[in-house]
This record gives sequence, C-alpha cells and structure tokens, in this order.
Amino acid sequence: MLGSVFLEIGVILGLAAIGGFIAQFLRQPLIVAFIAIGILVGPSGFGMVSHSSEIELFARLGIALLLFVVGLKLDLHIIRTVGPVALASGLGQVLFTSVVGYLIALLMGMSPVTALYVAVALTFSSTIIIVKLLSDKREVDSLHGRIAVGFLIVQDIVVVLVMIGLTAFGQAEEGINIGREALVILLKGALMLIGVALLMRYVLPGLLQRMAHSSELLMLFAIAWAVLGASIGDLLGFSKEVGAFLAGISIASTAYREQVAARLVSLRDFLLLFFFIELGASLDILNLGGQLGTAMIFSLFVLVGNPLIVMAIMGYMGYRKRTGFLAGLTVAQISEFSLILAALGLSLGHLGQDTVGLITLVGLITISVSTYMILYSHPLYARLAPWLSIFERKVAYRELSTTAGDEEKVDILLIGLGRFGASVATNLRQRGCRLLAVDFDPQAVQYHTRDGYAVRYGDAEDPEFIASLPLSRATWVVSTVRDRAINRMILHGLKQQGYKGKVAISAAGSYDARFFEQAGVDMVLVPYTDAAREAAAQLFPQTKADNPQA
Repeated sequence: MLGSVFLEIGVILGLAAIGGFIAQFLRQPLIVAFIAIGILVGPSGFGMVSHSSEIELFARLGIALLLFVVGLKLDLHIIRTVGPVALASGLGQVLFTSVVGYLIALLMGMSPVTALYVAVALTFSSTIIIVKLLSDKREVDSLHGRIAVGFLIVQDIVVVLVMIGLTAFGQAEEGINIGREALVILLKGALMLIGVALLMRYVLPGLLQRMAHSSELLMLFAIAWAVLGASIGDLLGFSKEVGAFLAGISIASTAYREQVAARLVSLRDFLLLFFFIELGASLDILNLGGQLGTAMIFSLFVLVGNPLIVMAIMGYMGYRKRTGFLAGLTVAQISEFSLILAALGLSLGHLGQDTVGLITLVGLITISVSTYMILYSHPLYARLAPWLSIFERKVAYRELSTTAGDEEKVDILLIGLGRFGASVATNLRQRGCRLLAVDFDPQAVQYHTRDGYAVRYGDAEDPEFIASLPLSRATWVVSTVRDRAINRMILHGLKQQGYKGKVAISAAGSYDARFFEQAGVDMVLVPYTDAAREAAAQLFPQTKADNPQA
C-alpha cells in the first residue's frame, strides 16, 4: 500500500495509461483495461492502493458527468427519424432480457431481489462503446446505426427511471406505508421536473448566452451545474445520477449543448477511469473464479439472446435481416450503467459484493467479445446469412426503394450523396444524365428526393442490395465513397451480379488509386488531387498572362 494519496493516484494513472495502450492494441474498450488495472493494484492483486475518499470522490464525479452528458445529448429527434422501430426494439429487448434473465437467475438459486438486479443489469447496452465503434466504422449514419442509437436512447431513459425507483424505495425504512412513500416520490419528481422546465424556459438560455462569451467560463458553469444537479437529486431522496441527468436535459435544448458536450467528454472519461479502477479494486479474484460458470451462462444469454430478440422485432416490423443483424449486435454486451446499478444496489444494501463481482465479470466477458463481433460484423453476417432468413419477412417493406422519376433507363448509378457525391450528381443532371443515386443516410435520401432526384435508400456494402439495383440498365456505376473497404465490397457485389458496364471508384489517396487501377477499375477519381490539378491548370496560365516575364 502506498502512503501518499498523490503517489497513489500517480501510480493509478500511469498503469491505466499502459493498460489502455494494451487494450487499444487488442482493439478492446478502455473500460476492460481500467477494471483489470483496478484488480491488479487492489487487495486481490498487489495491494498497491487502497480504498480512499479521494478516489471515491473522483469516481462519483465521473458518474455524475456521465449522466450529465447523456442528458445533454438526449436527442429525441433520432427516435422520430428512425420511426417506431427504436421504441419497439429498445423496449422489447429490455422487457425480454429482464424477464428471461430474471427466470434464469431464479433457476440458479438467487433470491428474488438479487435476481431482479441481475436481470435488469443484463438489459442495458453501452452507449459509449457502441457509438465509438460505429463511429470508427463510419456506420453511425447508416440505417442500423441510427436504429441502434435510437434504442440506446430508449435504454438510457429506462435506466434512469429504474435508478429513480430503486433509490427512492430502497431508502424507505421498514414499516413505512408504501403508498404514501410512492406519493411523496411522485410529488418530489414532479417538483424536480417543473423546476427543470422553468429553468429551461426562463433562466438558462439567457444565462448560458452570457457565459458563452468565455469558453472557459461556459465549461466551468456546465461542470458546476452538473454537480449542483447531482446534489439536488441526492437531497430530494433520488440519486446523484438522476439529478445530473436532469441537469443535462435542462440545457440540451440550448445552442451550446454540442460545445459543452464535446468539451466535457475528455473530463468525463478521465474521471470515469477512477470509477472502473475502484470497481476493479473492490473485486475478490478468488470469488470471481468461483462464479465463472454462472457468469458464462449469463454472458452467453446476453451475447446471443439480446441480438436475437432485436432481429426478431425488426424482422417483424419489416426490416431486412442484414439491418436487424447489424443493429442486434450492438446490444450484445452490458454497459457501464449495469456496473453503476450494481454499485447502487450494494450501497442500498440490496446486493452483496459477490453479486457485484458477478455482474462485473459478465460485463468484462460481454464487452470484450461483443467488441470483436461489432468490428467484424460484416464478415460475420456473410457467414451466418443463410440461417438468418427466419428473421426477415418475404417483403421487407420498411426498406423498399424510395425512388423518384423514371428509372427504366439509367445512364449512371451513383453511390454516395455526400458533399462530393452531391456535387457530381448536380453536374451530371445539368448535362442531361439519367441518374439513379444511392445513399444510406435517410435524411440525404429525403432531401435529394424532394429536389427531384431518383434516389434509393440502401447500404451499398450489402450484396443483396446491390442485386436489387438496375445494373443491367446502367452504363456506369460510380462510387463517390472514399472508403477503401466499402469500395472493395461494392466491386465484389458487382462481380457477383455479373455487371458488364463500366465502374468508377473514388479513392482517398494515391495508394488506394493504384490499388483500384490494378484491380481493373475503368476510372479512379481522387477528389482532392483532381480538384487541385484542375485549379493549377486554370491558375498557372492566368498567372503567366499577368506576368509575361515569368
């Protein structure tokens, strides 16, 4: 055990940095590394650090900021964008996992209260991990990405409601009238919501506008507001987490939410490090070893059961099996909220340390395995596709083509309507080209359809979607997507369908350009290089004319 708190924190940070580097190399979330470091330096490991009030304070602040940022980023527009599927999948998965998980826990000999906590902990998926992985894969704006983010928001709302209920009733003493206690809770909750609404309407917009003249002052106010909200939530008998969540919601409708959220993410992640370190340090390795069998059963349920129920719901609602599969994989783990819920149950006296250890072990297993499942989701789907047809209707009506104009004859099939793709499309239309565009962003499809373009919604990486395109009537297939992996999938899909026309591929740089040239692509577009070459060709004669002696 180290004598100095300062030295203790220094050792923790140094080891966390090393562990984070190893986790990054293994393509694992940092959460796994931090919990492992906590076990290593805790009493079960080398005993280098002990539980301290300073580390606990940092951990509580990290949790408060996490809930604050969740509230800050709560965008119900996402749910509306993807329609009822986010609500149906989110609530359906939560209900299925909690009920089946509860029954499994009872069959394994757990008490009803312990079984309830374990079941609820199994239902929540990690927003932080999933959004990070989808962002790295550039799939946040895809259909399955939007649906995943939508039902993650639903889960975040549910977990906050669960924490409110557990905290409020958990603090009630025996012999207290439950009905009266429930009424008091409802009144307190109503007062909090009314207070938040009044602040949102009359106080915070003007106050934030004044604070925004200095970015440092704005950040200081945001942190102070998060901590104050957490304190008020605690004083009213709810949890600090609930108070911080409502504090985040209170400024989510302002113009400064994105700036505040972006600046707070690093601080949030830094402070959450101490929560996971503290959690790992509190675990008994020997006890965890004895629970490995139980943890494997629950982990298998989460890794397989959660994706299956999402696929079943999405298939019933008219989505294709590929969309359901890719979205379903995102719920194949438990989240940081599950660990926070376990810690809350321990503090309320509902759970023992062994149950907290069990939930943590399930978290370590599912987070580690699901990370690779999401990273390699497309190859995994390619292998499993023949067995997934039971999760798809004969007509996936939710993903039928959205088209405008005459598609009977197509000169160019354009994949990608980003900035470059939209510019190419505009210039082609001006030349009288019969164009059919494809994009996986529903908003882009809606926008360009409204402008009179013939547009289909779909993921060009999906061979089945490629097969649905009018390839036989297209002279050119042009991809304006500069992602090498996506373009390789497009070429593979075109080859599978026996496409005989010409292909143009966009490349991010000279290396990718040479790769696609060697692959036999008819035309390789390098947007920045091509634009620079055209600009130079126009600029140099002008310069020479202005300066004949040059």
